[in-house]
Amino acid sequence: MKNYNLGFISDDDIFNHVKNTVEKYRFSIDLAKFSHNLIDPIKLTFDAKIYNKSLAELIESEVLRQFDKSNTNHIGYFHQNIFNYLKNGWSVPDKGYDVIHLDKNIFVEMKNKHNTMNSSSSQKTYMRMLHTLSQNPNAQCFLVEVIAKNSQNIKWTTSLDGQSVSDERIRRVSIDKFYEIVTGDDFAFKKICEKLPLIIKDVLSTIKESIIENTVFQELNAISPNLMQSIFMVSFHKYQGFQDLLLEES
Repeated sequence: MKNYNLGFISDDDIFNHVKNTVEKYRFSIDLAKFSHNLIDPIKLTFDAKIYNKSLAELIESEVLRQFDKSNTNHIGYFHQNIFNYLKNGWSVPDKGYDVIHLDKNIFVEMKNKHNTMNSSSSQKTYMRMLHTLSQNPNAQCFLVEVIAKNSQNIKWTTSLDGQSVSDERIRRVSIDKFYEIVTGDDFAFKKICEKLPLIIKDVLSTIKESIIENTVFQELNAISPNLMQSIFMVSFHKYQGFQDLLLEES
């Protein structure tokens, strides 16, 4: 085990947390999983012709996009659950808020990006925090954003039913400022970012090499040697006339 010298979290804990995150990553996909997201053959046809891309390239891009969408959730796990290891009263509950400190009456909702929430979800989150304050006037509620516009710990002002509302106890906090609150170290988040590539490298050296298993092309070729025809057959096989579809290639 290498020495990461972060100070606010032990070497073992940060290593194990990164390892847990890596092991959640998605490494395999088959045709059933690929087509579960309702692949649009019409869009693929336009994209292939307009951007002069082969269908194989577009399918590979879609596979990577699906991997990315799944793995984004695991990065959320990383950001949230690291606070289980920082202790000092901080915890990650099974339900409700993402992170809490009961002794300090702090309740945290975490978002990856500042523009993740639409107006409806923003209002819902704010009203939930207002309800928390009505039950516990000494509470503080934080909307913590990993990718915020600025390094900030500011009063959250939003609109409810067309009216601007704010409360000093409801705040928008960037992740660096939240790490500072939790650890007392102004640069705790910076230190995590600096060490993360090394920690991931160390983790990968200790686990069985994960090989991406992609059987999508193999299964499509089993339907037809014409990839585009196979895609149409997968998406539209229950439509009238598609049982004997014959695409014209330009």
